Amino acid sequence: MSTSTVTPAATTTDDRTRAQLGALAVGLPLWCVASIVQAATREGFDILRHPLSLLSTGDAGWIQIANFVLAGVLTLVGASGLRGALRGTPGGVWAPRLARGAGVGLVAAGVLVMDPGANFPVGAPAELPLVSWHAIGHMVAGTVSFTSLIALCLVLGRHLTGTGQRGLAVASRVAGLGLLTGWVWAMAGGTAGTLTLAIGAIGAMVWVAVVAARLRRAV
Repeated sequence: MSTSTVTPAATTTDDRTRAQLGALAVGLPLWCVASIVQAATREGFDILRHPLSLLSTGDAGWIQIANFVLAGVLTLVGASGLRGALRGTPGGVWAPRLARGAGVGLVAAGVLVMDPGANFPVGAPAELPLVSWHAIGHMVAGTVSFTSLIALCLVLGRHLTGTGQRGLAVASRVAGLGLLTGWVWAMAGGTAGTLTLAIGAIGAMVWVAVVAARLRRAV
């Protein structure tokens, strides 16, 4: 009697959690792939000088804007999946909160666009200005996203350590610290800082997606 009553509800909950984790596993890599393709094909774009966020400017900027918003929405959906999959485990409280922060930051970064500059799009000023309210908002949104992703990787590392997956825990911490290093280097004006930031962000996003996919299989 009790089994027939509980199992359908539990199955529905598990299916929902798997779908939500699938959104996280797809959304972040999708942002990475779309950004890389645009960086390789947009006229005048140079990853050694231009941040990936600058792809939101120009006639084709709507593609990167949509990319940010879609990835953010899927990350917000995925945060609920993390809450269901990690409930009662190490990191089970903060992982979904941090994923939610990353999602909000990505959506805001899409809505709040950088100012054209550094000769991109073609014909833009040589300097990279930060004068408009939306450009400043984009920087704030980026700070929220990066901080949340770094912390999320570290919290997932704690979860993986607590479940005995020490090798994966180390990889998770490396992904978080890789983004932190690339970000600090870029903010300090280091050589090819836009590239180090892109590598760090993509690495952290892909790692979170990998963990989400593993959790999805385990639900």
